[in-house]
Amino acid sequence: MVKTSRDFQVFVKPGGSACNLSCDYCYYLSKGALYAESKVARMPSDVLERYIRQQIEASPTEIIRFSWHGGEPTLLGLKFFRQIVALQKKYQPHGQRILNGIQTNGTLLDEEWCRFLADEHFIVGLSLDGPEDIHDFHRQGKSGRQTYRRVLQGFDLLQIHGGQTHILCVITAQSVRQPERLYRFFKRIGAEYFCLLPLVVQKPRSAIAVSPDSVPAEEYGRFLCTIFDEWKTSDIGQIKVEIFEEAARTAFGLEPTVCIFRPICGDVPVVERNGDFYSCDHFVDLEHHLGNIRDVHLGELLESPAQKAFGSTKQKTLTSYCQNCQVRTMCNGGCPKDRFIISPHGEPGLNYLCAGYKRFFSHCKPFLDSLSSLQHTRSQQQTQSTDDKIGRNKPCPCGSGRKFKKCCWGK
Repeated sequence: MVKTSRDFQVFVKPGGSACNLSCDYCYYLSKGALYAESKVARMPSDVLERYIRQQIEASPTEIIRFSWHGGEPTLLGLKFFRQIVALQKKYQPHGQRILNGIQTNGTLLDEEWCRFLADEHFIVGLSLDGPEDIHDFHRQGKSGRQTYRRVLQGFDLLQIHGGQTHILCVITAQSVRQPERLYRFFKRIGAEYFCLLPLVVQKPRSAIAVSPDSVPAEEYGRFLCTIFDEWKTSDIGQIKVEIFEEAARTAFGLEPTVCIFRPICGDVPVVERNGDFYSCDHFVDLEHHLGNIRDVHLGELLESPAQKAFGSTKQKTLTSYCQNCQVRTMCNGGCPKDRFIISPHGEPGLNYLCAGYKRFFSHCKPFLDSLSSLQHTRSQQQTQSTDDKIGRNKPCPCGSGRKFKKCCWGK
């Protein structure tokens, strides 16, 4: 049994790439070819139990995070997810808390599903790309059937049952031109947290070209700036936008929580339905297949030299253009999968979204820095006020039992 040296979050695929939709930008549907010989797209019970036990054993923090992905995980049915919860309770250690997340297209959510997800405190990542015409442009069923109304019905049911929902919105070449419309749509339906995920699809056999639906980098930056300006004026503290939250963490001296903005990566691997372990959700291929949890403990795979090398490569391969950038600490070069263009210095490996990230982070940084400075000033004022009221040799109000001057004074 191996406890990992840092927190991690596995994207587990209990149904593999199986899905009831055929979204034309999906990067995971093709991964089914790796398991073409398997006729049943379902994680066997023994592998499921082994994974849950190993995840709990390897987790170094008080909160143990499970993330159920696909494909479409709800295809496995409620009985399967009730089995998941039962196994988690079986192995849950005293003093540690289990937190589940599920990523779904929402088309199969009904009253029973939503009640279960709310009762078991699942965080639901719901794929919704915006108003009907934007959403249905790319997200259709196998027969071409539109999906917007079913997804919105699922979202409404989650709201009724008190479920915690995070909207996952893919930004494409079509939707990037409508920032105000998209943002106000999510506000209108009552979304309180959403992720604005830029679509980047590198063309096969091309070093730098992307698909026509991929978001133009500069336009993505302008898109984020437009929404940020409305958010900071009207909705700060009420609505959370993931990339704004990440930018704020950097301004306040905190480490990013999203892997693409961390200096190193490798702590968001994939476990496929048969127990296969891959370095990352965007690198599910033979080169990044490091083993199987039936043969090697999950903790050992996460701590393996190969996985650590995968994570550190992100930092080691930053171009000099990135290293000298004023907003490097806010983006850290972005996701390695998107590092395929040439920098202004002629170096390969610059992130395709660099121009957009640079525009946005440069735009939001002064405002976020001012918030950080304001908080620091208030903290100092509160400390000074406490200093004035409490003698240096008096007991510290924190309850440590030590003198104020030896404890919290001046912190």
